[in-house]
Amino acid sequence: MSQPAQAILVCHKGEVVKKLDPNDLYTHCDPQSLGFETTDELSGLDEVLGQRRAMDALAFGVDIRQEGYNVFVMGPNGAGKRNMVLQFLRQHVEAGPTPDDWCYVNNFDQPHKPKAISLPAGRGKQFHEDVEHLIDDVRAAMSSAFDSTEYRHQRREIQDSVSRKQQESFDQVTARAREQGIAVIRTPMGIALAPIGKGGEPLGPEEVQNLPDDERSRITRESEMLERELQEIIQSGPQFHRQARRKEKDLHRLVADTTVEPLIEELRQHYHDLPPVLEHLEAIKRDLVENAEQILRLHLDEQEEPSPQDGSLVPQAVEPDIVASALMRRYHVNCVICNKPGSGAPLVFEDHPTHPNLIGRVDYLAQMGTLVADFNLIKPGALHRANGGYLVLEAHKLLMQPYVWESFKRALRAGSIQIESLGQALGLMQTASLEPEPIPLKIKVVLMGEPMIFHLLREYDGDFAELFKIPADFNVSIDRNADSQMLFARLLAGMVKNRKLLPFDRSAVARIIEQSARVAADSGKLSVHMRMIADLLLESHYQGRVRGDGAVTSTDVQKAIDMQVHRSARLSERIREEIQKGSILVDTSGRQAGQVNGLAVFPFGDMLFGRPMRITARARMGSGQVVDIEREAALGEATHSKGVLILSGFISGRYVRKLPLSLQASLVFEQSYGGVAGDSASMAELCALLSAIANAPIYQGIAVTGSVNQLGQAQAIGAVNEKIEGFFDVCAAQGFDGRQGVIIPHANVRHLMLRSDVVQAVKDGAFSVAAVNNVDEVIELLTGMTAGEADENGDYPPDTFNSIVSARLEEFARKRQAFPSGLELRQAA
Repeated sequence: MSQPAQAILVCHKGEVVKKLDPNDLYTHCDPQSLGFETTDELSGLDEVLGQRRAMDALAFGVDIRQEGYNVFVMGPNGAGKRNMVLQFLRQHVEAGPTPDDWCYVNNFDQPHKPKAISLPAGRGKQFHEDVEHLIDDVRAAMSSAFDSTEYRHQRREIQDSVSRKQQESFDQVTARAREQGIAVIRTPMGIALAPIGKGGEPLGPEEVQNLPDDERSRITRESEMLERELQEIIQSGPQFHRQARRKEKDLHRLVADTTVEPLIEELRQHYHDLPPVLEHLEAIKRDLVENAEQILRLHLDEQEEPSPQDGSLVPQAVEPDIVASALMRRYHVNCVICNKPGSGAPLVFEDHPTHPNLIGRVDYLAQMGTLVADFNLIKPGALHRANGGYLVLEAHKLLMQPYVWESFKRALRAGSIQIESLGQALGLMQTASLEPEPIPLKIKVVLMGEPMIFHLLREYDGDFAELFKIPADFNVSIDRNADSQMLFARLLAGMVKNRKLLPFDRSAVARIIEQSARVAADSGKLSVHMRMIADLLLESHYQGRVRGDGAVTSTDVQKAIDMQVHRSARLSERIREEIQKGSILVDTSGRQAGQVNGLAVFPFGDMLFGRPMRITARARMGSGQVVDIEREAALGEATHSKGVLILSGFISGRYVRKLPLSLQASLVFEQSYGGVAGDSASMAELCALLSAIANAPIYQGIAVTGSVNQLGQAQAIGAVNEKIEGFFDVCAAQGFDGRQGVIIPHANVRHLMLRSDVVQAVKDGAFSVAAVNNVDEVIELLTGMTAGEADENGDYPPDTFNSIVSARLEEFARKRQAFPSGLELRQAA
């Protein structure tokens, strides 16, 4: 460490490539620039920070009143989509019109098809209550009417008229029989005929036998005729009773009509402006009149007196109150949607969008050992509750529910809500069930989900583009400048006040701003990932409360960040431990040809941890193929394989333009037992491969990250901070020698927001970070050799790295030309 500043200085093309200054590694936020002491001095932020594009799209989708202009809000989980969307929509629902109420009523002609009636907001509940009062009043009024003296008198007259008619017919036959000298006698066995003697008394059998033959014959003839007349009278009895029952039914209808009409008329006056309600009131009246006898029977059952023998009621086949309930339920009004007048448009967020919860359902009632359903058991779904307003759903929850997506789309396309069970929707249920009348649907749907869900639906669901025409794309970061930092501070202040946390002083706010830039992976950006921000606020508040101060400071924020990392760092620490023990081979000193330290990251929850991985390459004469061992072992993903293929293009284009590429090489991530994804190690792989071809040793204290194109240019990669820190931690564990460091693409410099201990080590000269633009700069840093620049003929200066590589590849090509066949080539190899 005697000359740390010169450890990574080399010359390339006459320019000096040097390590980055500590100020390049971390962009601080000066607390003094914020202009406040604590968040108590700041007002909360009224607008949604950094989401102007998404909010404009959402506003357009909400305001346009055309079919299909529903909104899909896309953004990563935890971005605060739900809160922002609901907050935005709440401002619109208050000014929106209040939708109508909807009621289901009995269809007296087809009870399995209940009717839907629309009423102005507030009147649906009133209609329900008015009909309840009507039914109570009808039962009371009919009870009084059926108990009245006039009704009893008219009913007795009907019953007495039947008896009188039968008695008059009987008396006429009796009188005519007496004129013929025959008596009509009532006996316990029925009616008998007998001749009458001179004293007016019926003759006995012996006296009848003593009568002259002519007289006996006459009496027999007359008796037969009288018997036929009496039989006709007896047989006409049921007819008389039927006539009486018809008259009684007409009487009941008359009484019911007279009783119900004034009560119905009162409701007619109240709902004169609603024809569907008037139509239903008429249907109620007709049904009440038709069922007057049943109502009378219920009334008589309710008046049943105890039996004089044991004081108990006469046993009934069915309890009267059950029958009464079943009869009167047919007149109820089921107000499925009841809105408060002036409440504005409804806003519904359905967190559990199952088929019943979204579309609605019909419940069943256990009655007399069976399950029955009627219109009173129809229950609304989220579509009903949000009808005329806004429905907010989470896409992944909606798609996870079986068959709900298709039913949901069907409702949107049809513009109506058809309540049916899942069995009915799928055609699996053939039994008779309720078929409620569909309710017209006028709704604005806001679907929220990750971008991947949006693009998959857009690509594979033909209906999606017609139903959700407005994408609202949530941004995860904003530009970092003085103005945005103050807006961010106000955002924090509002969240602190809403959650009733300790005030945050300006140093704490400055530290959160810096961490937000770190999460955004860009020193010039601020992350607006709301879950991350909220979690850090809550955990920093906890640390401040434990410390016992009146405000949260940067120390508390840093403690919260450190604890977040610590909770997830077990696997990372275990990997470093295995490297330290030598179980995982990673060198941080010495030199080795064909070997370089690449950098990778692995996730743990929301965290990313970096680690070095040894990359090795072997090269020999061959058929011009670079073998990616990871791909051959089915461990490499497509982007990684692409990066390896680019290496062949680079080598062919730079070194052997006039000869065939006669190289057989292999590349591998040593001790890698999982998948390898991405091309961020392609620069390191290229350096290892070139080192193997030239047999030029590489200093192992420097790790390399970055992708490379076919022109040899370094390209930016992700997770640069975590990768640098992963190698730094390994170097720290094995001991610094003042020459260790990491090479990154120059395009990644703006992404640097490194830990304070890494920045301090760079200040002390113990560690270095260098930014490069191309592979030549990387080679010079790794090998200490001059890369060399080709002249007009494509030749490189002698003793330069590129000249050695070029010479080796030309040697491979000439040797290959000496072999007449590929078989001989393989044997020679």
